[in-house]
Amino acid sequence: MNQVRLKNILLLTIFFAGIASIAGAQTQPVNIITTAVPFLRISPDARAGGMGDCGIAATPDANSGFWNLAKTPFATSKSEVSATYTPWLKDIAPDVYLATLAGYYKLDDNQAISASIRYFNLGQIQFVDYSGNPLNTSRPREFAVDFGYSRKISSKLGVGVALRYINSDLANGSVNGVNYKAGTSVAADFSIFHNGTNDEGEGLNWGISLSNLGGKIGYTDDAKAKDFIPANLGVGLAYTWVLDETSKFTLGLDVNKLLVPSIPNATGDPTQDSANLADYHNNSVFQSWFKSFSNSAYTGSLGAEYGYYDQFFLRAGYFYEGKNQGDRRFFSAGVGLKYNVIELNFSYLAPSGNGITRNPLSNTLRFSVIFDLDPAANNNNTPATTTQ
Repeated sequence: MNQVRLKNILLLTIFFAGIASIAGAQTQPVNIITTAVPFLRISPDARAGGMGDCGIAATPDANSGFWNLAKTPFATSKSEVSATYTPWLKDIAPDVYLATLAGYYKLDDNQAISASIRYFNLGQIQFVDYSGNPLNTSRPREFAVDFGYSRKISSKLGVGVALRYINSDLANGSVNGVNYKAGTSVAADFSIFHNGTNDEGEGLNWGISLSNLGGKIGYTDDAKAKDFIPANLGVGLAYTWVLDETSKFTLGLDVNKLLVPSIPNATGDPTQDSANLADYHNNSVFQSWFKSFSNSAYTGSLGAEYGYYDQFFLRAGYFYEGKNQGDRRFFSAGVGLKYNVIELNFSYLAPSGNGITRNPLSNTLRFSVIFDLDPAANNNNTPATTTQ
């Protein structure tokens, strides 16, 4: 037992030394790749949020559809439902938040259906004209609704597919002669998951997820002014060690690649810049996916989770984004508590920077509640008691 404990202490040391080594000074981003409906890239649950937004290969739960739907058939419970509330950019705008609702139902041991909704409220915004004169106020909001199906194709391998409807209502009516309307689009996710754990829960899981593969979205009648949605390729690994009969430790790594091309840099020639921008918007969705590999829009997440009796959890993580693509770099921490049919998860994004360099994501707190609707699974998770 001493050797086991020593091994895991060493693993923890290596993990936190690694995430500290890639934490660098904040610099000004250059040529950031932007997309429409960026709320689809916000971590939608508190468990992954506490692990640095690491969730592609983590053990399945009600929020698996947000990360890797193919995990769902491997869930131990027949059905779960989750709700999450995330106040977003709290240090900048107190009335901006993301709320999510998700769940799944296993049709049998090999297949499952799932559904989820994300609602993003951008708070109250004052519109102004080019001279800064106030025009009117609005409360922009966006949402996405998903329906998914997942299935085991072997005892260790699962696949999943989901369809998504996206609605982005940022502005309506006529402003300076331009008619604005809500933008809509449809997208799909495709995912694969390999469950490499043994009967005790120890082993390596991996997953691959292609998400938000869909059409462009526009807010006016100009078909040439439509924007790309955040198509993404994600790859994840997670290894779980069983420390003893009561405890487990999981270490995970996710790498994500945004499948959207870079907007052309300004040349200083208005005619050339206009032509370059027109060429950018004329790219088809399929062209954009392949052209995206010429940019550096990568992010990485390292996450760790310690579980005691599968009822009490401690989590930590680190998120990294390149300095030319937004430079989001932050630590996160989280806790979880499961009792009977209810699991509560909290995560906190640690502050970084100060003054004008303060990370706008600082002090972000996520809260999730998961309802386990499988009484048999609940009974199996209850620790056994002994008498003396």
